Amino acid sequence: MRGEREQKSPNTAVQLSGVEEKLHHHSPLPRHRFPFIAASYPSVKCPSTAKSSNRTRHLHHRRTNLLLTLRLGAAMSSPSSRLLQLVACFLSLVSLLQGADAAAPVPTVNLSRVEDAQYFHIYFGESFKVIKNSIDGKSYLLTQRNSRMASTARYCTGRIKSFVIPLSNYSLDTSAPVSFFELLGLLEGLKGVTSDSVTSECLLKSLSTGSTALVSKKDTQQLKQFAAHFVSDVDGEQACNYAAFMPMEEISPLQRAEWIRYLAPFANAEARANVVYNAVKSNYLCLNKMAMNQSEEFKPVVAWVEYNQGIWSFVREDYKRQLVRDAGGENIDDSLTSNSYNVSDPDDMDNFHAILCTVAVLIDETYTPEPAKYTLSSFLENVEVTDNSCFVFLTNQSLWRTDKRIRATADGHATDWFDGAIAQPQLVLADLIEAFFPTGSYNTTFLRNLAKGDEVFTVGPETCDRGSSAPLEPTIVSCQ
Repeated sequence: MRGEREQKSPNTAVQLSGVEEKLHHHSPLPRHRFPFIAASYPSVKCPSTAKSSNRTRHLHHRRTNLLLTLRLGAAMSSPSSRLLQLVACFLSLVSLLQGADAAAPVPTVNLSRVEDAQYFHIYFGESFKVIKNSIDGKSYLLTQRNSRMASTARYCTGRIKSFVIPLSNYSLDTSAPVSFFELLGLLEGLKGVTSDSVTSECLLKSLSTGSTALVSKKDTQQLKQFAAHFVSDVDGEQACNYAAFMPMEEISPLQRAEWIRYLAPFANAEARANVVYNAVKSNYLCLNKMAMNQSEEFKPVVAWVEYNQGIWSFVREDYKRQLVRDAGGENIDDSLTSNSYNVSDPDDMDNFHAILCTVAVLIDETYTPEPAKYTLSSFLENVEVTDNSCFVFLTNQSLWRTDKRIRATADGHATDWFDGAIAQPQLVLADLIEAFFPTGSYNTTFLRNLAKGDEVFTVGPETCDRGSSAPLEPTIVSCQ
């Protein structure tokens, strides 16, 4: 994972007051001097207006709620986050001291508290928001469209970028999940995507009607027409309107899902994000509790494997291992000395087959350009086994793949495992619980049973059943 994870302390609402730094209130906000106070200050206090002019005091009294209440979680112990809090305070002072004749700013009333995600934090002011992204190291300053600050606070540096919100014209590099936009009801403003290799039926419908256009991810001039371009790759050169959106950098399912709260402030959609995430998290935790109460004497041993150019290996991503634990399974032993098994080496394959004999549930993630043609025979051919009697996962018909929902394109295919499954992990958990403790009555969303001959489901624009402005409702799985 990029960046170091910031340690979390209990989320606390801190009321800010007082001042420890002299600021010239008649000066405009410096364009390139955003880090204006040393980050070593032991505490964060917002400016007091006790000694301000009559005009400023008048404005202060009109804004009784100007003093910021910041939602501070893990950031309290981080020097960079203390600096960010000081920056938020300074921006609030600048807004306060613009003068009584200035147009009243649009107040920020939608608040959102980060509960689980590790790699972003949000701070709210009266007419602005600051999102701190711990992966790309940037702070995103979002100013309300009708506020004075929207016309004065414009930044594009290596550490800070500014956007005027709510956005109404934005684009997306489709390597980032589209499903978060759907859950927030933001497809209508999504005017450009870099590929039609997506599994969102309603985005495909927008592409077919011309409401959304295909744009080249390499054409920066074309991308500049959008107020924001959301990307998941921050290694290359970025224009001023690029904004990082990287939920898949998180290591747990709920941490990834909470990135809906990262996206929401760009559209003033915090209230909707809270509703969605609370529903997703509540359902996930309920399913987790149900899985922990299974009456099986032993937890099923689960392994994720993949085959590539004659080599079998076990997949040990933290995200997947967490899903297995939460669904009531047990991950394959971490003490395995080898993780590479060459089909041309008899000793390697003997060891690999012996390990597979201990596995109750196997999830095959082998890449194939045509998932519909990947069957049980394909797996058996790759694993090069003639006697599969010791493979419990075959005896019990528990061999699975993650490519049940796909979108076929001329260049290959897209799999909803890398999109919808990120935003709605409760559905992934429900799939795994069915795989580990089969009932036969639950229809999985993302997993298909290779041993039982489950076929892929190809999505298309014809299956979109709502308008572009209507949000996708999260699917809540029955939980007892």
